[in-house]
Amino acid sequence: MKLRNLIDIEDLSLEEWNELYGLASQIIAHPKDFSQALQGDVMASLFYEPSTRTNFSFQTAMLRLGGSVFGFADPKSSSAAKGETLKDTIKMVSAYADVIVMRSPQEGAAKAASLYAETPVINAGDGGHMHPTQTLTDLTTIAACRGEIRDLNIGLCGDLKNGRTVHSLIKAMAKFEGIRFYLIAPRDLAIPAYMVDFMKANNQKFVEVTNLEATMPQLDVLYMTRIQRERFTDPLEYDRLKGVYVLTRSKLRSAKKDLMILHPLPRVDEIAQDVDDDPRAMYFEQARYGMFARMALLMKMVEQGRKRPEAQPIGTGPLCHNKNCVTQTELYLPGLTKNIGGKCCCAYCDKEI
Repeated sequence: MKLRNLIDIEDLSLEEWNELYGLASQIIAHPKDFSQALQGDVMASLFYEPSTRTNFSFQTAMLRLGGSVFGFADPKSSSAAKGETLKDTIKMVSAYADVIVMRSPQEGAAKAASLYAETPVINAGDGGHMHPTQTLTDLTTIAACRGEIRDLNIGLCGDLKNGRTVHSLIKAMAKFEGIRFYLIAPRDLAIPAYMVDFMKANNQKFVEVTNLEATMPQLDVLYMTRIQRERFTDPLEYDRLKGVYVLTRSKLRSAKKDLMILHPLPRVDEIAQDVDDDPRAMYFEQARYGMFARMALLMKMVEQGRKRPEAQPIGTGPLCHNKNCVTQTELYLPGLTKNIGGKCCCAYCDKEI
């Protein structure tokens, strides 16, 4: 596997996905055979934002592989509370660890970390931007339950504006054939422009709709997401939009018998409790598949070993106008850009400059 860091699911080639899924399948079938695979290796878990599933999943994955874990789940317990830069934290932590797993509320933070780390960096979620290991979870679940990933009508429902899991899944599905997206969201939470540009640039089929029930009969996969309170600056705006989509047993009457209902979790009120016993509800199984997917990823990342990072030029200020971009606070970061759909965009957060 050539991939050194997993920052954006777009970084992962189809061949590398097949390699990862092949290893994950072996672990699923014979987990005890891998119980000492990473004995003596250490994972740093840097969670600047609250997490249950992703944090526990990574820690459990490393422990099940025979490795060990250190880190924090609250930045107030780290030197970040004293004003330490991300660069200094990463350079220090990578001196101790063999792989770094990082979550941050700042978009592009994992990309920034990878510029200074001597060890591989895994993005465990950066603001409302990307969540590539959740996408590995999603792909592993679909592949394991359906046998392959192709010719699927996928409904993405809820907060598509801030939903990093949704953005990563769209990017991943560009590698597979016959995928059509139904983007189900109120206009205020519609998919952001840079993701529309990505879909058009990659000739992905998609349609934006607002009615979940009318779309239900077409779907092979329904991916529900919560309206994320933490992404709203105005509480009144959150109150207006929360509960806009609630999946209940009655709404599944017109759905296909083999529909897969997925959710990155945690849920709030967007999936009623009476859906849990429906055989099409796969979100708790999905969480377990995520542990196996992360075990495979950790094994492949640790294989990359240590490497001295290239020297980076010192930046002169924020690169873009996205107030959630890591360049807004880490002012030393070099100005990096990328092309998305013919537009010049920030290489950290993907927003157009």
